[in-house]
Amino acid sequence: MRITTRNARFQQWQSLLTNRAKRQRAGEFLVQGVRPINLAVEHGWPLHALLHRDTDDLSRWARDILDRVDAPRFAVAPDLLGELSDKDDADVELIAVAAIAPDDLSRIEVGPSFLGVVFDRPGSPGNIGTLLRSADAFGADGVIVTGHAADVYDPKTVRASTGSLFSVPAVRMPSHREVLDWADGRCAVVAADESAEVDVADHDLTRPTLLVIGNETVGLSAAWRSACDRMVRIPIGGSASSLNAATAASVLLYEAARQRTPPRTGPAPDTSGAW
Repeated sequence: MRITTRNARFQQWQSLLTNRAKRQRAGEFLVQGVRPINLAVEHGWPLHALLHRDTDDLSRWARDILDRVDAPRFAVAPDLLGELSDKDDADVELIAVAAIAPDDLSRIEVGPSFLGVVFDRPGSPGNIGTLLRSADAFGADGVIVTGHAADVYDPKTVRASTGSLFSVPAVRMPSHREVLDWADGRCAVVAADESAEVDVADHDLTRPTLLVIGNETVGLSAAWRSACDRMVRIPIGGSASSLNAATAASVLLYEAARQRTPPRTGPAPDTSGAW
């Protein structure tokens, strides 16, 4: 089907860019960019439609995606397809309309080596995307976003995650209560706080652990503070008073991955010629 005007179908897709309530009602969000679309396809994420530039010279990548994915296809006028990009990119050639995943904590598997992250009331979709990317890189089993927060399915989140949204389960929960009921007896709850007395490197993160990061501006809520088994801090120097929330989460995830990595065996590398 060809889309050459801003008809009702186009307006529905356009609303997915900026209107969170309409995304939720439709159960859909837009996926832009080569890597995010590739990972959505690789991980079998349900795709409701593929919107491609109405042209005969699509790239080999775009043609391959259209051939591989069993979803309705729409040939969209180039200027209209550009309007469906959060970058307003007139050169975009393919956008996917994807299904929103259920907000069910059972999507996150808790095993003997469990590592999860809670982001409480994040205000920036870019920070959520960055945290998802770090969670993916350092082997986390899932990300939970709690409270009144930016949207996991905002286009800025999806883009900042560089597709990790499709690799790591991301679940939204109304408050800390549902998460604590789910985590009870299954893992330790460890939160980052700059006033904590224990450095993160001195705390054992090898057992099943749920890391908690607070809001970018006000930090942890009183409820999360009282619920955590341990508070840890990231020692920093210089003139910075604190770290960005997503950066702090990345440091904690790296430290957990470092502690869980077996020590290397064998001869030490030859550094005789190094400066």
